[in-house]
Amino acid sequence: MSTRLHLASIIALVTGTLATPGIAQTEHNMHGSPAATSAPKAAATAMGEGNVKKIDTAKGTVTLTHGALPNGMPPMTMAYKVKDAAWLDTLKVGQKILFATDPADGMTVSHFEPAK
Repeated sequence: MSTRLHLASIIALVTGTLATPGIAQTEHNMHGSPAATSAPKAAATAMGEGNVKKIDTAKGTVTLTHGALPNGMPPMTMAYKVKDAAWLDTLKVGQKILFATDPADGMTVSHFEPAK
């Protein structure tokens, strides 16, 4: 087998393997063309419940007491960084919130909303 043919076969194999997951997840309309689909909703983020214990605007942190979190973190009281420092002005000590942490570090509040 020639080197060019061998290289072309390897490229075709790798390219086909990498493209397969995208093809498998593509929906098609009745004419065989990919169907337009909407983007996944951001509301799928799992959130835990916490109680605001302290707000430190100088450090850009909020200290929360919380139960077990969906990411596996056990119940504790801990200071978290916040994705947006302006959020600290909207929080109040004693407030109950639902919050999600950044999956990359688990120590930054990436989303929150008042608990109902």
